[in-house]
Amino acid sequence: MTSIGGAEMVDWNLAVATATRLVRPGPEVSRDEARAVVAELRRHARTSEEHVRAFTRMTAGGTPLPDTPVLVVDRAGWVRANVAGFRELLGPLLAKMQDRRAGAPAGAVLGAVGGKVTGVELGMLLSFLASRVLGQYETFAPVGADLPGNPGGGRLLLVAPNIVHVERELEVSPHDFRLWVCLHEETHRTQFTAVPWLRAHLEGEIQAFLGATEVEPGALLERVREAVQSFAGARPDGERGDDAHSFVELVQTPEQREVLGRLTAVMSLLEGHADFVMDGVGPEVVPSVAEIREKFQQRRASGAGRLDVALRKLLGLDAKLRQYRDGERFVRAVVGEVGMDGFNRVWTSPNTLPTKAEIARPADWVARVHRRGSAGREEG
Repeated sequence: MTSIGGAEMVDWNLAVATATRLVRPGPEVSRDEARAVVAELRRHARTSEEHVRAFTRMTAGGTPLPDTPVLVVDRAGWVRANVAGFRELLGPLLAKMQDRRAGAPAGAVLGAVGGKVTGVELGMLLSFLASRVLGQYETFAPVGADLPGNPGGGRLLLVAPNIVHVERELEVSPHDFRLWVCLHEETHRTQFTAVPWLRAHLEGEIQAFLGATEVEPGALLERVREAVQSFAGARPDGERGDDAHSFVELVQTPEQREVLGRLTAVMSLLEGHADFVMDGVGPEVVPSVAEIREKFQQRRASGAGRLDVALRKLLGLDAKLRQYRDGERFVRAVVGEVGMDGFNRVWTSPNTLPTKAEIARPADWVARVHRRGSAGREEG
């Protein structure tokens, strides 16, 4: 439960309403064009599944990989799906905070007011992100009447208006770009369906991170103030000093920093692997993949404006861009050294996942997992 006397710690309905009200409209398309985009994205999702699994050679012990729904959504649909995911994932943390607040004077009043404030703030954040996400594999997706999924979690979202917006902005082939996007997102779906332990491991790490959160209101307020002051100190060009941190960094306890190091390594692996697969499959099925890749990389690296750049830094989104780059370099180096099957040993267990240091030094992972493992088997 995440409410006090009927007042939720986060007003989730208000978050959805705020985000859908503030999100910018998508590109203009006719009804027939919209239907055609949705149909093509669904087709590409199906064909991408075959391409990705053939290229990666990822299987679930020889058994058929479980199927997960593919939802082609608009920006409001993406907001609703992510609010549902946040609500599921943050439940334990919000319950913990609620217990602390329940014993405080006027706790119910604070809960009602705070829930609405947090709902508005979350809605503003989601409205910012809703026009930027092209696709997403929802690992911790709860099943709902309008959001089908597997009981164990998992569904693939493709945000049609954002895909159309970017393909027009880059002036690339719509057919090729839509397939290219689907290849990336399908890789994430394959990662979680072919590696049965991955979802539970990732959820455990996230819950460990959240569980180490400082829930004392005064401590949290001080962290937020530090983040705001850091943001306010941004230079006119949108850059910040070397001593400035993102909000994500500022809310960390020492325990959280340790967990975050492991999470960063896993996310770098997953994102880099998706980029590697996308580029590996691309030349065979996406004729203009080189042009798309070059233009998309330029778009990733550039900020749209001062506010956009500052928000990306405050939210820690620049770190995600580094994850794509560093993770892709790791995967490319390992595959070059030990081949695809050798790389796939990364999915054996949590112990064979790379550390944050190994992401930067792929040879260390190869030495730990392959050479030392081989020596151990020979000695045995």
